[in-house]
Amino acid sequence: MGREFLNIFEDWASEYDASVHGHDEEYKEVFNHYDDILQTVANLAKGNVLEFGVGTGNLTTKLLASGKSVYGVEPSQPMRELAIEKLGKKIKVEDGDFLQFEVPVQQIDSVVSTYAFHHLTDEEKQEAIVKYGNLLETGGKIVFADTMFESKKAFEDTIEQAKANGYHNLAEDLQREYYTTIDVLRTSFEENGFEVTFSRFNHFVWVVDATKK
Repeated sequence: MGREFLNIFEDWASEYDASVHGHDEEYKEVFNHYDDILQTVANLAKGNVLEFGVGTGNLTTKLLASGKSVYGVEPSQPMRELAIEKLGKKIKVEDGDFLQFEVPVQQIDSVVSTYAFHHLTDEEKQEAIVKYGNLLETGGKIVFADTMFESKKAFEDTIEQAKANGYHNLAEDLQREYYTTIDVLRTSFEENGFEVTFSRFNHFVWVVDATKK
């Protein structure tokens, strides 16, 4: 359920904001157009928003600025502390993950996440989509931005290119976590009653916009 990667993010928490703004050469392309990606997710979301992987609160800030009501879920304590420091008392950030979380009392209109869904295996991604579909009414939305690939070959080529560039941390990351393909995600969403589109923002990251039919 992604919690096996918590130690990585607890070590990374204090440097995360610097990384996403291009200070880490290996991950520069991963976070290319970072602000645009977050703003796109914030714009596509609607109403009461359930956000997974709040991290340091960067997407949350944009959601709140666009008038959304946000219920945040974040499994990493250091990340939660940084988010609370950044956001103050504007929202409550609860301990939880994509599959195990306290369901908000209010009706959820959108489920959002950025740079986190790859912590789940394809089977867990499917389970999560089913769970969120049960929370949403017709017209409800799932909006995710994450690293994914057009094909397995594109994924494998990206790993080889990272190695060729000497980006060993990036190559290890790509092989360690559960990055998927667009076809796999499209099938999961469509089989569970969503209409879905994919928009590319850099070599790694696509925004998934899924609406419950």
